[in-house]
Amino acid sequence: MGNPEFAIPTLKAIKKSDHDLVAVVSNPPKPMGRGKSLSLTPVGEYAKQNRLYLLEPASLNSKELNDELKNLKPDIFVVVAFRILPKSLIELPTYGSINLHASLLPKYRGAGPIQWALINGEKKTGVTIFQIRPKVDTGEILMQKEIPIKESDNMLSLGSRLCEYGSKMIIDTLDLVQKNPNIKGEKQNPLKATQAPKISKEMTIINWELSCYKIHNWVRGLSPYPGMVTTYDKKRLIIFKTKIVERDNLSPGMIFIKSRESLCVGTGKGVLEIFELQIEGKKKMQIKDFLRGSNMISGEFLGQ
Repeated sequence: MGNPEFAIPTLKAIKKSDHDLVAVVSNPPKPMGRGKSLSLTPVGEYAKQNRLYLLEPASLNSKELNDELKNLKPDIFVVVAFRILPKSLIELPTYGSINLHASLLPKYRGAGPIQWALINGEKKTGVTIFQIRPKVDTGEILMQKEIPIKESDNMLSLGSRLCEYGSKMIIDTLDLVQKNPNIKGEKQNPLKATQAPKISKEMTIINWELSCYKIHNWVRGLSPYPGMVTTYDKKRLIIFKTKIVERDNLSPGMIFIKSRESLCVGTGKGVLEIFELQIEGKKKMQIKDFLRGSNMISGEFLGQ
């Protein structure tokens, strides 16, 4: 059970393993683009291409879905980046349901664990496989692996490593459950729990009064999607890649351009250099290409 690209390595790993993959469950297709043609989720697309039995329920509470899954007689459900399962589905398989979560639970429970680990400047994170319970991300831990966060990481690069590690751990966990069906996971300590809520649109707006370190980590956490947003010349400007630089401080939001090849911006503390951005109405581009076609000059401000 899953939707995004993050779930694909696990689906591939199960398909290649000795375990029987009896069905794939993903969200139904959504109308996309100008023509509003129906588009499958990445998991749904992979299932179709590989001729896997695919279920795309609008509701996880429907009797039709419940009956169809019961008829498949599943031993276990594997959930990766999907919706919250109702209790009736969690307990439907013989050995219950397990989830792959991209953090070292109980830290970063919620929808955005990768983003918030980067936003908060963490030096390490990890992957947790746990038994699903009705309360989100609170189940007993079956397996956990710590993974270092690189200074160069953004949401895409870190997420790619986590899902690859996680796919191997899922197979190890399935093997473990097969050998010991009554296995009991380790309970989480609720006193150590932190939250990783879904990123809202308001959170993506850059406050140039913050320090260069905080803004840089927000850019890392939200790149390549949705990106951190500011404005220039009354146009929306999305920033995807930055670097903290050593130079004299500039006023928050103030622009400094060097040789039409380098764009620096002042913050509440320190200076950021911008490497990749997208101005409203244009494609994403490297800073040299942007400056070549822009009238931006030193002394102007972003976010005004």
